[in-house]
Amino acid sequence: MIALHIHGLSRKYGEKWGLRPLDADIEAGDFLTLLGPNGAGKSTLLKLLSLQMKPSAGSISCDGEPLRDLGEKYRARIGVISHQPFLYDGLSALENLSFYASLYGISKPRARAIELLKRVDMNKRMHDPVRSYSRGMLQRTSIARALLNKPDFIFLDEPYTGLDRQATYMLTEILQEQVQRKATIVLVTHDLSLGYMLADKLMILSKGECKYFGDKAFTTDTDLERRYLELVRDEHA
Repeated sequence: MIALHIHGLSRKYGEKWGLRPLDADIEAGDFLTLLGPNGAGKSTLLKLLSLQMKPSAGSISCDGEPLRDLGEKYRARIGVISHQPFLYDGLSALENLSFYASLYGISKPRARAIELLKRVDMNKRMHDPVRSYSRGMLQRTSIARALLNKPDFIFLDEPYTGLDRQATYMLTEILQEQVQRKATIVLVTHDLSLGYMLADKLMILSKGECKYFGDKAFTTDTDLERRYLELVRDEHA
């Protein structure tokens, strides 16, 4: 079943293409990894899918309905982990997550917040203001925030940034749990091996253009790396 239908989707920054016209279908339960060099269009596509940015042209439909018509109904179904933590500095992790949970209409927002803060090993610091957190702690809290509403769609932009080894394992386990409950996941990463391991579908972008989109047809991550280098070799030409 097609969950997200992308048709002619593009984004320009002035005269420069951030994303060239793209057609793609993401099926419900897909784990799609977006790969490509810096400036290839990965984050642009993720922002378009998560309504953080509007397209210059083209459209995205969710379950057959245009995203522009769904608005908050669609936002209530997504979880986003990006370079911005989307947390209030003056509030604690517990206060932040309880607030977001109440916005989602979760019946016991504090209990849900505590549950997820324990899951990301932030329960010992959950009463401290967010402004006192390290980069890794902010990222753990952001992961918990993104899961509050048990999202159908999870969009992640380099979510492993700032995480230590233990937290890296933790996030990988969480993503595998989300796969088991059939969430649709789109991950941006520069780590080809990790992206290959987690995904069932891959998209390789270069200069805003889709160079490959499809099943994980490469036999190994080494095979993927060879093909990746072939597809993006002219990125800086």
